[in-house]
Amino acid sequence: QAQLVESGGGLVQPGGSLRLSCQFTGSMFSPGVMGWFRQVPGKQRDLVASITSGGSVEYADSVKDRFTISRNHNTANLQMNGLTPDDTGAYYCAAARYRFRIATPDYWGQGTQVTVSA
Repeated sequence: QAQLVESGGGLVQPGGSLRLSCQFTGSMFSPGVMGWFRQVPGKQRDLVASITSGGSVEYADSVKDRFTISRNHNTANLQMNGLTPDDTGAYYCAAARYRFRIATPDYWGQGTQVTVSA
């Protein structure tokens, strides 16, 4: 059964860094696109960054120049630098079979909490 397995996250001080990792397993196909979403209580889940199988990347305006998404086969990593309290939230890895479908992914990870606080 296909699934996304996340690791990383935790508590960090403002200005610090964290790295999230997500591995897609249990399927014969490689996702056309993988990405990370962030959700805070009472709000919708918003796309933070995505990367296609061809290496094309997109970022939310709020994280450009601070976050870097990378991918090695079926593993996607999100390097987060210069973290601020506004980056706090539950981060969910997502994957879609087709590269234009990150907004409606086929698979979700279990979520990992990122808390930025002094």
